[in-house]
This record gives sequence, C-alpha cells and structure tokens, in this order.
Amino acid sequence: MSGNGAPELRVTDGADLRVAIVAAQWHGTVMDGLIDGAQRALVELNIPEPTVVRVPGSFELPVAARALATRGYDAVVALGVVIRGGTPHFDYVCQGVTQGLTQVSVDTGVPVGFGVLTCDTEEQAIDRAGLPGSAEDKGHEAVTAAVATAAVLREVPGPAR
Repeated sequence: MSGNGAPELRVTDGADLRVAIVAAQWHGTVMDGLIDGAQRALVELNIPEPTVVRVPGSFELPVAARALATRGYDAVVALGVVIRGGTPHFDYVCQGVTQGLTQVSVDTGVPVGFGVLTCDTEEQAIDRAGLPGSAEDKGHEAVTAAVATAAVLREVPGPAR
C-alpha cells in the first residue's frame, strides 16, 4: 500500500481557515468518494462549509486552484483522477496537473492539497477513493495535508509576502 510510512498529521481545529475544494468531474464514483473524504476531514477540522468548485477534468484543476488561491483562501484542495489508457495522454495530463498545482502553490504561497489519483486501473482508483472497502482515503489525506501546511505557514515568523 502506498500509504505506508505516511506521517500522522495533527491538526485539531481549523475554524479560522478558509478552505476551498476544486474537483474534477471525470470518474464520478471515484470523485464522489474523494469529495466525501475531503468534506469529512474538513468537518473533523471544524471547517464545515468549504467552497466546492467543479471543473470538467483534472487538467483544469490548476487554473481553478489558482483562482481560488488568489481570492483569499488559506488552503486549496485539488481532487481528480487520471487513469492510464493506451496512449501517452495519461503522462501528459499527469505531468501538467502536477506541475500546474505545484506552480499555483509556489507562486501564491497558498498550500494546495494534492488529491489527484494517477492510477493504472479503475480498481486502483477505487481503492484510494475512500469508498466503503477502500484501503486509502486520499481526499481526506489531501485536506489534512493542506490544512496542516496552512497552520504551519501561519507560525512562520516575519511578515507575509
């Protein structure tokens, strides 16, 4: 399982944080699980009403994440799934999404939780989507990572840029 060795992040209350979720629409069952896991994590962190924005696919996540990051959100969580097919399309989309979301975070200083599944099969995606019987809950993990990072950044001494 890819979750082996993951840190146990301890964030107890994010009530003063504004968090947005941007989620792709492809692969509805998997996306429903990712969004449910993300929203459950936000409730656990005392952030009950996040903004949720839906975009057509994973490739569109970076532009929407940037729009949210520049509108006063303390953290953005990007959720999507790309499943390998028989062409290089998978590689281009995965690379573009990963680089795009990284660039959003670095350029804006806003943590972007990476909840984009890049799987060889639909079964692998389902196993990571936080659905009943899934081994992992990547939507929940992406929220926890983004909120934990936002909390750390608030503690960094000196003026914000």
